[in-house]
Amino acid sequence: MSDIEITAHPSLAGIDPADWDACACPEVTDGGRPVDPFTTYRFLKAIEDSGSIGTGTGWQPRYLSARQDGQVIAVAPLYAKSHSQGEYIFDHNFAHAYEQAGGRYYPKLQMAVPFTPATGRRFLTRPGFEVAGMSALVQGAVQIAADNELSSLHVTFCTQAEALAGAEMGLLHRTSQQFHWRNADYADFDAFLAQLSARKRKNIRKERATAQGFGGDIVTLTSDQIAPHHWDYIWQFYQDTGGRKWGTPYLTRRFFEIAHDSLRDDILLVLAQRDGVPVAGALNMIGRDTLYGRYWGCSEHHACLHFEVCYYQAIDYAIQHGLRLVEAGAQGEHKLARGYMPVTTHSLHWFGDAGFRGAVANYLEAERNAVDEDIEILTSYGPFRNTDEEDHQ
Repeated sequence: MSDIEITAHPSLAGIDPADWDACACPEVTDGGRPVDPFTTYRFLKAIEDSGSIGTGTGWQPRYLSARQDGQVIAVAPLYAKSHSQGEYIFDHNFAHAYEQAGGRYYPKLQMAVPFTPATGRRFLTRPGFEVAGMSALVQGAVQIAADNELSSLHVTFCTQAEALAGAEMGLLHRTSQQFHWRNADYADFDAFLAQLSARKRKNIRKERATAQGFGGDIVTLTSDQIAPHHWDYIWQFYQDTGGRKWGTPYLTRRFFEIAHDSLRDDILLVLAQRDGVPVAGALNMIGRDTLYGRYWGCSEHHACLHFEVCYYQAIDYAIQHGLRLVEAGAQGEHKLARGYMPVTTHSLHWFGDAGFRGAVANYLEAERNAVDEDIEILTSYGPFRNTDEEDHQ
């Protein structure tokens, strides 16, 4: 086999869009949606062109490409980070321990989709180059970290297959958890409710009725149904929630303008509106078999409206469109009672200091066991009825 050349690019403009998407979403050649809308060229370019990453943000692009015999065989979204914000797999304890020991933790390398706690491939390979492409990207990223005396490399929200392969290559495997809703080929929302215990079913129906009685109507919009003025409200909602959760929202207003031009087909808006004026809303991204809940906000507070707009409307949409999963973002045990069950998420880590790497490896082994136990316990508290339960409405 001929050599593979690895290049780090300070802008996505340095990689041809067709080459990137041939690795990130080769499945779209059949005319369907990408499996993962977040690693497409158009999404990552929107984040970059909007100034949501880049100078002054703590996310400095270093996109990787792997080329063999003149062909790009693999790419990866890689960034130099000067902080640990917008990642959702928290390494603050690693940073603290590293600096307490006299080291400099930042900058570090992060292979991820910025601000996006959604599982997907991080080692994006052209079909037929899965093994060689991932190996080249791992070696390239580690080499960049080592050559620049960076503390670490982190690959977050990768797939389980990537996590296992990365562990075989010597990277450290970390697990965490989220709550996802799974479609068991339900005919409609009532068919989903029929699988829940009577108490949980009754509670959801009550919540939906309460939310839908807020004094307006709830609409779902995608593609050309989304008008420019809708983004004014989404931006307002996003700023409100982002300001309360993170201090400073990650995305710029320009991102939503670009999204209107290039991402509308990948977006589902759920808006609660009165007399045509949105008072609450959620932004979702649509994948080939998964709906990804991303942002929620409101200008008025109404009981249960958050549950309806973010969770129940997403389930409705997934059932109607035959989607397999709804990923509702990071954290939130309150999702459990609404049919979103705990699942394992994965990340990979490399540390240049051998002693620190050994200490982290021991910590991660204990953490994985704790995560497994938590998922087992939470699953036992799920809302689904036992098959032998005598269930009365």
